[in-house]
Amino acid sequence: MPIATLDQLAAAVREFGRERDWHLYHTPKNLTAALIVEAAELLEPFQWLTPEQSLNLPADKREAVRQEMADVLIYLVSLANCLEIDLLRAAEDKLAINAAKYPVDKARGSCAKSHEL
Repeated sequence: MPIATLDQLAAAVREFGRERDWHLYHTPKNLTAALIVEAAELLEPFQWLTPEQSLNLPADKREAVRQEMADVLIYLVSLANCLEIDLLRAAEDKLAINAAKYPVDKARGSCAKSHEL
């Protein structure tokens, strides 16, 4: 059955780990470390590319990026499972915080930090 929601993904990731007894190793510290390693691997296909090249990846590099993005997402969902954090609610809350920090009229077209606006 295809995974269509974040809740379904969280359940699938939880079951995948449970079947392998990986809960023995899936502590917040270990999952965060694994997440950082995968995020670094996500950067590798882009290393030394120009901005234009990074927007037009060849198929093999695009697939490598796709796989690393999946790894990052799976570890993030695993960490959320471990800490019982609702990722959608966390993202919703963070967007509201960022909207207050970066009002459209001040932030549009700017990459300045909030205290610089």
